[in-house]
Amino acid sequence: MGNILVLAEKPSVGRDIARVMGSKKTNNGFIDGNKYIVTWALGHLVTLADPGVYDKKYSDWKIEDIPIIPQRFRLSPIKNSISQFNKVKQLILRDSVKEIIIATDAGREGELVARWILDKIKVHKPIKRLWISSVTDKAIRDGFNNLKEGNNYYKLYQSAYARAEADWLVGINASRALTCKYNAQLSCGRVQTPTLQMVLNREDEIRRFIPKKYNQIKIKVGEFEFVWTDKSNETRIFDEKLLEEILNRIKDKKGKILRITKKVKSETPPNLYNLTEIQKEANKIFGYSAKRTLTILQTLYERYKILTYPRTDSKYLTKDIFSTLKDRLKSCRINKFSNIIGNILKNGIKESKNYINDSKVSDHHAVIPTEVSVDLDELSRDEYKIYELVIKRFLAVLSENSVAEIINVKMDINGEKFELKAKIELKEGWKVLYNDNKKVSNDKKNEFVEGEIFKIDKVIKSQGKTSHPGLLSEGDLISVMENPHKYLNEINNEWKKVLGETGGIGTVATRADIIEKLFNAGLMDKRDKGIYVTHRGKQLLNLVPEDLKSPILTAKWEKKLKDIEYGKLVRKDFINEMEQYTNKIVKEIKLDDKIFKHDNISTQKCSICGNNMLEVKNKRGKILVCKDRNCKSKKIISTITNMGCPQCRRKMELFGEAEKSVYVCKCGFKEKKNSFEKRLQKSKKSVSKKEVEKYLKHQSQTYQHEINNPMLEALLKLKENKK
Repeated sequence: MGNILVLAEKPSVGRDIARVMGSKKTNNGFIDGNKYIVTWALGHLVTLADPGVYDKKYSDWKIEDIPIIPQRFRLSPIKNSISQFNKVKQLILRDSVKEIIIATDAGREGELVARWILDKIKVHKPIKRLWISSVTDKAIRDGFNNLKEGNNYYKLYQSAYARAEADWLVGINASRALTCKYNAQLSCGRVQTPTLQMVLNREDEIRRFIPKKYNQIKIKVGEFEFVWTDKSNETRIFDEKLLEEILNRIKDKKGKILRITKKVKSETPPNLYNLTEIQKEANKIFGYSAKRTLTILQTLYERYKILTYPRTDSKYLTKDIFSTLKDRLKSCRINKFSNIIGNILKNGIKESKNYINDSKVSDHHAVIPTEVSVDLDELSRDEYKIYELVIKRFLAVLSENSVAEIINVKMDINGEKFELKAKIELKEGWKVLYNDNKKVSNDKKNEFVEGEIFKIDKVIKSQGKTSHPGLLSEGDLISVMENPHKYLNEINNEWKKVLGETGGIGTVATRADIIEKLFNAGLMDKRDKGIYVTHRGKQLLNLVPEDLKSPILTAKWEKKLKDIEYGKLVRKDFINEMEQYTNKIVKEIKLDDKIFKHDNISTQKCSICGNNMLEVKNKRGKILVCKDRNCKSKKIISTITNMGCPQCRRKMELFGEAEKSVYVCKCGFKEKKNSFEKRLQKSKKSVSKKEVEKYLKHQSQTYQHEINNPMLEALLKLKENKK
């Protein structure tokens, strides 16, 4: 059959490529055709080997064995997806396969996904690269017509490999050293630890903050309100004596209009979305976590194909995209925007440097709609909300600027200056998308005239207090990770510049996972929308070496990783430096005399050694583990199930064992397992067509990143045959 193997990153993308490129014979883990065999990874199929692979003694964590520095790093297939790895290996090694096309995500990590697989299999066949920003039929066809040479991306792979090796060296050794020394499961890394530190920095800022009382003076002239200002335009008065002097000076005096300035201001639309910006916006407006927003965007990109590649750090488009904008506009089928879309098409799309800039696009352009239309009824409520956000921003940059008249009136009362500011919208332009049918006032009556004298109708004195900044929200934290240089005062300008140039700490693709990891590890938690560091997190930060808590480490790494990507630095030299750094931080941890206190000790004793057990949360629920790590005794407290609560539909936890087990939900619902499941069985009815459709949709979303689901594929075939 096919003699060119195409390696995609996920099954859903692989199926799309196969369909577009004419491969139709579906098999377990791949799709065959006359020319192309399309197969896929499941995210990563191969990773850096665990320490135990190098020496069995490393399977047990002992402080005397640290640091672990392999002479040469090895790759291992990931156990959970070993069958798919073997399938890919079998296909790659086919004698009939003469060429390989890497079709993983177009970026540093996507390159690593494919190259690690090829390196592990030790294949030396010719390689081409598919580099696309959306998975529409047109984008796939265009990409295959414009395949790149695989060698062009080899240095990008070396950069990704170096990043992974360095994270392995520092992360594994520092985490093991901390865990062994303090007999507690402690994890640190060059991205997660500075992120945690910056959350604590905001808490410390709030804690140190001392509020100051201030006053303001306003005067009323008819329906207008003027505010007192000093020479530096400060409206707050912190000195009580000065307040009294001003009040006495203006008492029973008249005001004179000194100057009236009017300025017409044109305001350009905000930039298009990159991943960070849409994660911030979705968190602010809808309260979505960064991870949830990314998951929704991936679904809109992969499954519905209505948005372009979401894991981008760019807010601009390249010039070659301009010719496609008309078709993309026509695909935006949100009725409430139909008039705006019609007007843009009628007036013609104007190319502008506000959204077209090749120099500001690296791997991928901004997130925008594709040329594919979708039945909006197919989208879930959350999917529709995110889709609408992207559409609004896309329409905004293609709309006219908003225009407003800024009016500033300055009044003098016996030597004291008062000011009135007003803004009159002359043309809504792009703001019509965000004004939610608010009426724009063009009322210009009661205008003042320079030199006019007015009687003061009322003097208003108001009091206030300076307020501290709030806790960081998840949207704020994403922004802090992207721009740490804006939030840090103690680092010099050189490293601030590097952090700005390298895009902060983490990548647009990994920041959501880093935040989730910090939550899941119990190192930080939420209070309303604000994030705070837990007691465990504060203890960890106290134990971690200082430079591991600073984003400067990432800045230094990223600068060198860019040098590797551009051929200015050899990967081996960078790793040699990382080995020396690993020795340094491990030595620092071993010699430290700090202590760690467990804050999750339960009253239950270990049945083996008699130590108190620790209560630990994990993805599956809650467990008790022995305080002594060498004991390895465990006991399940509760398990998070897939059973939906009949009151609020959230997943319930199952507590207890056997006949005594009980389903419990956060909303307060509680019922014994036996009685709940009996009642559930009685309520079951025959499956309707609507329920099958719902199941298919859920399963497609659930298993799109996992290995092939035979039940799902069978149902999909049945559905297609009926059409």
